[in-house]
Amino acid sequence: MLSIRHVQEKDQSFWFTLDQHLAKEEFQRKVEQKMGYVLCEEQTPVGLLRYQLFWDQIPFCTLLFIDPAKQKRGYGRALMSFWEQEMKSLGHQMVMTSTRVDEEAQHFYRALHYKEAGSLILTIPAYAQPMEIFFVKAL
Repeated sequence: MLSIRHVQEKDQSFWFTLDQHLAKEEFQRKVEQKMGYVLCEEQTPVGLLRYQLFWDQIPFCTLLFIDPAKQKRGYGRALMSFWEQEMKSLGHQMVMTSTRVDEEAQHFYRALHYKEAGSLILTIPAYAQPMEIFFVKAL
């Protein structure tokens, strides 16, 4: 059985097994602001989603990650759907996300009816990476 809930302090050790990019202080903010979710299978955490507000108003999914051993089972789709429904219930009319052009996630987001909305190329050496594609979806 799957369940999804807001991230809690007790999730910190699990969270950082999947999220290598979030600072510890930001994790605490995600807990306090309820801007992160944990997906559990039989009460065992197997996935997470975190977001922030783009332009301080548009929910922007900054990370969706399912334990590699549990991928390809619809868990990512369930987590995105849950997040989208919660954002809609909070009065948001649109959500956003992004992924690098060299990652498979772009196909996942397209399958969920997200539309390309532009891209970003970072060339500053400390931040250089392949092009980032931005996606939007009306709720």
